[in-house]
Formats: sequence, C-alpha cells, structure tokens
Amino acid sequence: MENIGKEKMDPKMSWLKKIFSKSSQRYSLGALITFGFIAGIIFWGGFNTALEASNTEDFCISCHEMNDYVYTEYKESVHYSNKTGIRATCPDCHVPKEWTDKLVRKAKASFELYHKMVGSIDTPEKFEAKRMELAQSVWQRMEESDSQECRNCHDYQSMDYSEQKRRAQTQHSQAFEDGKTCINCHKGIAHSLPFGFKDGSI
Repeated sequence: MENIGKEKMDPKMSWLKKIFSKSSQRYSLGALITFGFIAGIIFWGGFNTALEASNTEDFCISCHEMNDYVYTEYKESVHYSNKTGIRATCPDCHVPKEWTDKLVRKAKASFELYHKMVGSIDTPEKFEAKRMELAQSVWQRMEESDSQECRNCHDYQSMDYSEQKRRAQTQHSQAFEDGKTCINCHKGIAHSLPFGFKDGSI
C-alpha cells in the first residue's frame, strides 16, 4: 500500500520539478518568473519616472504654444506671484493628484501631440480662434471633478470669511449653499477669457 501511495505522488512531484527545473525551451519557469518580476519593477519604475517628468511646469511650457501664449498670461496672475509666495504651477491646476485620475488625464492629454504635429494652434491667430473651445473643455472637466484641482489648495471649511472682501464673503456663502464649484465663478483666474465671453465670472 505504501508503494502505491508513493507511485501516485511521484508523477506529480516529478511534473512539478520539471516545470521549475527545465522548460520545453531553454529556460526554467522559475527563471522566467524571476526575470519577469525584475523586468516588471524596472518597467514600473521607468513608467512612473516618465509620468512624473511629464508632470512639471518645465515640461508643460517646453512647446512654444504653451510658453508663448498661456504661460505668459499665467505669469501675470495671482497664482504665479502673490504676497504669500505660494505658487500654483501648471500641473497643480490641470493634472489631478490621485494616481488613477492622473493616468486618465495623461492619456487624454496624449491626443494633444496630434494637434502639435498638425499645428492646430501654432500661431497666435489659430490659438485665439480655438481659445473658447479649449477653455470650455477645461471648464467642463473641472466642473465634472467638482474643481478638485482648486480644492487641493482651497478648502471651503478653512476659509476665514472675515479676511475676505464683503463681495467675496457674500458670493462664497451663496455659492456653497447653491452647491456651485470653484470654476463656475472663477473662470479666467489664471488665463485670459476667450474674446466676447460673458457670464459674470469673477
């Protein structure tokens, strides 16, 4: 009986041993798993490094369309220079902090490479012609996220209304009660509004 039990176990053990000692090709499964694990770490590290490298202000303004048009406007805004010395850079306002949301945003932004290649906004005239479309796209995305990028720095609960001007106190209180989000009122805070745009934004 003991021999029968051993005979039943031996084929299984020898099969398992074959998998980890040699494969039908040149490498063992164990070596392939180890190689795959190391390659995965290298790929993941490289991917995250590239993701973060593309999430800097220097990267954002590396093309002349951004550097010459919107970056110039941004440098005149309170988000660039203010009495507290706190600066919100391009990624702070345009890229979500959460990793999955950031990945989705980066994937969508990759389509901008096509427009860079075909020169959709490579002149001031072309840019101004598309400014409304570009702005509305950003405003819609920020409305859908409840202005998450704004709220990474600005928290309703932390606001000291006594330090705000009377108009701001009234507007903020009413906006919070009405369930409005930052971008509903603060369009054009860092960039020029499209020509002819009017909606009562601050």
